[in-house]
Amino acid sequence: MKLYYTPGACSLAPHIVLKEADLPYSLEKVDLASKKTETGENYLEINPRGAVPALEIEPGVVITQNSAILQYIGDHSTVPAFKPAYGSLERARLQEALGFCSDLHDTIGAIFAPDLSGEALDKVVAGINRRMAQFEAMLPDNTEYWLGDDYTQADAYAFVLLSWTYFKKIDISRYTKAVALHKRVGARPAVIGAMKEEGLS
Repeated sequence: MKLYYTPGACSLAPHIVLKEADLPYSLEKVDLASKKTETGENYLEINPRGAVPALEIEPGVVITQNSAILQYIGDHSTVPAFKPAYGSLERARLQEALGFCSDLHDTIGAIFAPDLSGEALDKVVAGINRRMAQFEAMLPDNTEYWLGDDYTQADAYAFVLLSWTYFKKIDISRYTKAVALHKRVGARPAVIGAMKEEGLS
């Protein structure tokens, strides 16, 4: 599998999960401004929407959208928590969490809008706090990870999104369970390794 990625973008989530699952993969960096890959390909021919991630599973066959990519990787792994049975409550909970990650993604991602200041910035930060309060309420009090004691793709995706708040200096310290989750996931060897591969640490 080849993962098309941009360092620190949401494509870091499938990168982490590929490494966690110990699946063979290659990486190709994408310049989102020019829509060119590091080997000079026109990225719009790979993903016409121009966003990362994209996962090429065989020549010419590409999956886009994190929720689909993360589940596909999980289903081809040997990690039980990454591939709960179809039709099970556990599968529905994983899909629910990944769906909420998409909501969180849209809200936190707004902080990267150019020339954001004043009232517009205040509105974005208010939206982030609203979503973060929802996320905090979803997290259990007495388990290691979001969906229980087993680490899942949702934890990796959430880690990346929460990392953006630190990068943009948005204070999320009041959300103690979310902060603890971010720290716990960030200490995992696969996360550390993926970040090194992307030049983030």
